[in-house]
Amino acid sequence: MIGTRAKLDELAKILEMAAEPAGEAGVAKRAKKGIPSVRQRVEMLLDKGTFIETGALARQPGQDDALYGDGLVTGRGLIGGRPVVVISHDQTVYGGSVGVTSAQKFMRALQFAFDNACPVVTINDSGGARIQDAVGSLASFGDISRVLEKLSGYVPQVSIILGKCAAGSVYGPINTDVLIGTKDSYMFVTGPDVIKAVNGEDVSAEDLGGAKVQAERGTLHHVAETEQEAYEWARNYLSYMPTSCVEQPPIVNPGLEPEITDSDRELDRIIPDSDRAGYDMHEILLRIFDDGEFHELRAAFAPNLITGFARVDGLPVGVIANQPLVLGGAIDAACSDKSTYFIRLCDAFNIPLIFVADTPGVLPGLSEEAAGVIIRGGRVPRAIIEATVPIINLVVRKSYGGAYGMMGARQVGADFSFAWPTARIAVIGAESAVDLLGKRQLAAIPEEHRAAAREFMVNQYNETVATPWIAAERGYIDAVIEPARTRLEIRHALRLLRTKQPLKPEFNPRKHSIYPM
Repeated sequence: MIGTRAKLDELAKILEMAAEPAGEAGVAKRAKKGIPSVRQRVEMLLDKGTFIETGALARQPGQDDALYGDGLVTGRGLIGGRPVVVISHDQTVYGGSVGVTSAQKFMRALQFAFDNACPVVTINDSGGARIQDAVGSLASFGDISRVLEKLSGYVPQVSIILGKCAAGSVYGPINTDVLIGTKDSYMFVTGPDVIKAVNGEDVSAEDLGGAKVQAERGTLHHVAETEQEAYEWARNYLSYMPTSCVEQPPIVNPGLEPEITDSDRELDRIIPDSDRAGYDMHEILLRIFDDGEFHELRAAFAPNLITGFARVDGLPVGVIANQPLVLGGAIDAACSDKSTYFIRLCDAFNIPLIFVADTPGVLPGLSEEAAGVIIRGGRVPRAIIEATVPIINLVVRKSYGGAYGMMGARQVGADFSFAWPTARIAVIGAESAVDLLGKRQLAAIPEEHRAAAREFMVNQYNETVATPWIAAERGYIDAVIEPARTRLEIRHALRLLRTKQPLKPEFNPRKHSIYPM
C-alpha cells in the first residue's frame, strides 16, 4: 500500500514536471530565442503574486509520454486589483500548437470568464492547429470560436501576439477586442514556406505579416518595443474598461482642475488663421481631458483619424478625432472602418463618445471609390445611430459634407453638439463651392481680375455661409464656446448625461438591421 508520504512525493515530482514539461530542451529553446517562460509571461502581465493556475496537469490521454499542460497555461489573476482570466501558449511544448486537450483547457477558461463576468487576456505564441490531432484540432478551433463569440461585447478581450502566430492562432485573436504585438511578432494565415510550396511566390515573413505591416493594415492595435511594454499597454487599456458590460467603467482621480488653466487658454491660439494650415490634433486632445492623458489605438492605421481613450472627471471616454496633418483630416475608407469598430467597442462597454471634428469631407478619388468608401463609410453613421452611450460632438474647424454626420453630428446621435468660433460647417468648402456655384460669374470677369474676384467670393462664403452662427441659430448645434472652456463644457455635459438610459425602441418585428458590407 502506498502511504501518504509517497503520494506527496509523487505529487511534488509531477508538479515539478508540469512546471517545465519540455525539460532541459524547453529551457534551451527559450534561451536560444531569448524569451521568458510561459509562466513568467503570465506573471509579467498580472499583479504580483495573484496568479492561480488551473489545468496544469492536463495532458493527452492514452500517451505515456504526453507532456503536462499540453502547450497551454490557463488561470486567473488580478490586473489593477480586478479579476481577469489569462490564457498563454507555451512555445516549448508542441510549439504552442493547439490540440484537443489544450483546446478543452482553453474553452474551460473562457467559460469561467463568461460565468464570472471578467475580462480575458490571451498571450499568443503558437503555430496554430496541431497537425497530429488532425480533424480533432480543427474541430476544437470551431468550439473555441463559439465561446469567443459569446464573450464578444460581454467582457473585454485582449490578445497579445508574440513570436510567429499562424492559421487558427490568428483567427481567434482577430475576434477579440484589441490585438497587441511586439515589434518582432508575426501574424499570417499561412507562412512563407507554405506560400512558396503552393504557388511558388517568394515572400519574407516581415512583408507577409510582420508587426509593422499588420499595424498599418489595422490588424494590430498597438506595436510594443518589448514584451514588458506590451503587458503594460494591455494593463493600461483594461484600466479604461469595466470588468463586463453589466458594470460601469472605473473612476480614476475625479474632479481635477475645476477652473480654467493655462493649458486650457492655449486652445484659444491653437487653430491656424489659414484653413489650409495644418496642426497636430493631439495638441487639442491633450488639453481637453484629465491630466493630458490619451491612450491611442491603431495609431499606424488610417492616421487621418485618431481613436483612443481619455478621462473626463475621472471617467473613461472614447475619443474619435480628425488629424489635419494627414490628408487634411479627410475621411477615407480605412478610417471609416477604424471609426465604426471603435464606436461599437465603446458602446458595448458603456464608454461615452467624444467626436472632435476638423475634416474637409470624404476623400475623393478613383482609388477611394474602388476601395469601397461608400460601403465602408456608410457603416459609420449607422454605428453612431445605434449607440446608446452619451455622445458629444465638437467642431473645432471644418466639418463639411458627408463627414459632418460621420463625426457624430447632433442629427445623427450627439446629445450635445458644440462648436468653436473657428468652426466652418457646410456642404462643401468655400473654394469648391465657388468653383461650382460661381463658375459662370467668374468666367464673365476679365481674366486679370478673376483671381481677386474668386478670393472675394471665397471669403464671402466663409463669412456668411460656412459659419457656426448659422448652425447655432437653426438649432443644429447647442452652443458656440470659447476654446479655453472646452474641457469644462465637456465635463458639465457628461455630468448631465451620466444617468442617460437607452431609449425603449419602437416596435419593429425585424431580427436585426443589415449593415453595408
